[in-house]
Amino acid sequence: MKTEKVINHIVNWLKDYATQAGVKGFVVGVSGGIDSAVTSTLCAKTGLEVLCLEMPIHQAPSQVSRALHHIDWMKTQYPNVQMTQVNLTQVFDSLIAALPSVDNEEDRFMSLANTRARLRMTSLYYFAALQGLLVAGTGNKVEDFGVGFYTKYGDGGVDLSPIADLMKSEVYTLAKFMGINEDIIKAAPTDGLWGDDRTDEDQIGASYDELEWAMRFVESESNPNPLDERQKQVLDIYNRMHQANKHKMVAIPVCEIPLDLKN
Repeated sequence: MKTEKVINHIVNWLKDYATQAGVKGFVVGVSGGIDSAVTSTLCAKTGLEVLCLEMPIHQAPSQVSRALHHIDWMKTQYPNVQMTQVNLTQVFDSLIAALPSVDNEEDRFMSLANTRARLRMTSLYYFAALQGLLVAGTGNKVEDFGVGFYTKYGDGGVDLSPIADLMKSEVYTLAKFMGINEDIIKAAPTDGLWGDDRTDEDQIGASYDELEWAMRFVESESNPNPLDERQKQVLDIYNRMHQANKHKMVAIPVCEIPLDLKN
């Protein structure tokens, strides 16, 4: 990959899009992970206004410290970067208290995890509207179009996606080239939605390198080499997740009414 040219291409694309949209810049949720670090840095390179939001909800201290460390680093490199902290823990807890109880709390864990992402999306759009900014998405290609590993109308609710055509490995390549903090590069990827230390790999059952292989395998027209047992397992994980999450990747279905029923 021609890393520097890819970076320049994304930066120019971001700047052109914002200029045509008539906005001042971008707002990015910074989580302490590699994707948000790379996205926020690319936005900062445009020279336009960049607002970084750090939005903990019962967050692990290591995630918070990585996010703040990255934002501090960016502010020393780019004078157009600002930061706001919005602690959503109390908001989240209040919402839980207002919701009806269920017989088995385990049943609503996934729903509550996705609720965290949607509270963050709401906060991002609050500041976007307030300051004339676009919400920049942080999803990469294997997450957004491979396994659908994101929350619909949560981290999937964005105005534009600067790194959604990059595999996870390519995001790491950009991160190293741009000088992203080593603690972020070395940290195990996590969506940070559970209030514990579970990683993306723990949830998915496969690493991003394996998922990238599966995505390329599915997209290729042929593969003459026989698959080993692990490859078969990974391919099954990929296909199951892709099918289950396909509703996130396609346009919202619209019930079209036949003209003879409307006339």
